[in-house]
Amino acid sequence: MKALLLIDIQNDFVPGGRLAVPGGDAILQNVNKLQVHFDLVVATQDWHPAGHQSFASSHPGQAPFAQIDLHGLPQTLWPDHCVQETPGAALHPALDTRRVEAIFRKGMAPDIDSYSAFFDNGHRKATGLTAYLRGRGVTDVYLAGLAGDFCVYFSALDAQAAGFTTHVITDATRAISDDGFRAALAGMEAKGTHLVLSSDLLANTNDY
Repeated sequence: MKALLLIDIQNDFVPGGRLAVPGGDAILQNVNKLQVHFDLVVATQDWHPAGHQSFASSHPGQAPFAQIDLHGLPQTLWPDHCVQETPGAALHPALDTRRVEAIFRKGMAPDIDSYSAFFDNGHRKATGLTAYLRGRGVTDVYLAGLAGDFCVYFSALDAQAAGFTTHVITDATRAISDDGFRAALAGMEAKGTHLVLSSDLLANTNDY
């Protein structure tokens, strides 16, 4: 069984949002077209409490994108984003959610960030997504969404480590940094993740 995992396609991660990914809204057409071709569609949401410790505003004197040690883990400090119950945390209104069977929220613990859809950054607590996918009989995971050099990247590595055959749909993903995305793609591929194009999947539906 093949699942499409839609990573953090939220208002704060598209142009006009508080942590905008360049061209983040450009993936929506591909993402919506792809959904009907998968057995299962699951989405994730960054869902931070106000004052989350990954926010630069929680550390006086620190600017967004500074690098610090946060409770023993390296941490990029971000602009406040995807704060629970705010418009920025909502899924993008142009995202077709009719086939989304479950939404997994992450980043809720105030003292640790959670890039991956599967674990927090310290792998201290699981989100439950691994068990959910296994319970549904999923063997192959296809990832699309935002941002390719952070949340998609770490989700792909964790999916691979969990034993799922893992694919990243590169033209249905956008990154904060072009250089970061190139490094992320190389890192994912080195771990065995398959890099695919939505056009190839749509043209060869029976092959994936």
